[in-house]
Amino acid sequence: MSTPYAKLPGWVEYGLIPLVNLVVAFAVAGLVVLLVGESPLEAAYHMVNGAFGRGEYIGFTLYYATTFIFTGLAVAVAFHAGLFNIGGEGQAYVAGIGVALACLWLDRFMPWYVVFPVAILGASLFGAAWAFLPGWFQAKRGSHIVITTIMFNFIAASLMNYMLNRVLKPLGSMSLETRTFEAGGQLPRLDWLMSIFGLSVGTAPFNVTFLLALAASFGVWVLIWRTKLGYEMRTMGHSPSAARYAGIKEARIIVITMMISGALAGMMALNPIMGETYRMQLDFVQGAGFVGIAVALMGRSHPAGIIPAAILFGVLYQGGAEIAFEMPSISRDMIVIIQGLVILFAGALEHMFRPAITRAVLAFSGRGRTQAAVKGA
Repeated sequence: MSTPYAKLPGWVEYGLIPLVNLVVAFAVAGLVVLLVGESPLEAAYHMVNGAFGRGEYIGFTLYYATTFIFTGLAVAVAFHAGLFNIGGEGQAYVAGIGVALACLWLDRFMPWYVVFPVAILGASLFGAAWAFLPGWFQAKRGSHIVITTIMFNFIAASLMNYMLNRVLKPLGSMSLETRTFEAGGQLPRLDWLMSIFGLSVGTAPFNVTFLLALAASFGVWVLIWRTKLGYEMRTMGHSPSAARYAGIKEARIIVITMMISGALAGMMALNPIMGETYRMQLDFVQGAGFVGIAVALMGRSHPAGIIPAAILFGVLYQGGAEIAFEMPSISRDMIVIIQGLVILFAGALEHMFRPAITRAVLAFSGRGRTQAAVKGA
């Protein structure tokens, strides 16, 4: 095996390489800020302050991160089976219908802790159902999962438009949204968690869905690395021919993996619908499904990496809004460019610095082993 692709220690694979890519991405972003005549240091200050400056800002950062944890996990599960699920947007859209139906049905006579499990089930089932067909098409008909999931995103958007316009919209309303949920359909905010650190969540919609996201992260870790199904998924992802030789049913793994991925993407809908707006609106996903791809890439498809990667993108969203407010010459489009640079270096150019880092690590570890052998002699 050549040096650039040698197996690296976990702290290098999941820590050092993503950190180097991130530093380079922000360095290039600093050059972009310079080109518009602003100070990169001032922009960095406003971003960090806007994301962590006070409890309310942290609440917004973690609110965005909650959404990205779900979509990142959805993409990561598919990655492990060698599948590229780009349909998180559509799966979350359709899952929103499941969440809304649960709330509209139960919110007036049930407390939130009864409605929430039903909404989780609705989000998971609707998201899994929407991911089932692309998985089945690839498993049984040979259709490429990337093409079908992209197509299903557009179908889901049209379905959402129809459902809000013709079915779920209150009579006499002109807005494409459901009625506002009663108390049973509103998730409590995590004020108690922030108060432990002497902070106040303020108006931030930081809610109990964050705890569900952490539980889902642990569940994905157990699934992928501690179950037979996870072993079969990883085997097929590494070598489909070896999986077939071992008797693993490829079609079954594809369909099950896509349904699990769709269920995770669908649970993202709980955060904005029950945790922020308390109703379902037309564009509640807001690109989170595509951000999940970058989160999974940066987190190396491991929950321990996906959580900090999701928080990073939460910082970019919340801190980017602060930059746009404090530095008017840096528009919201410039923030999107910075996010794009992070995605570029964390994803498309992920292997740019790997060969040099690998050579340095191997040289250092080889020198360390030589010194240990000399001392032992």
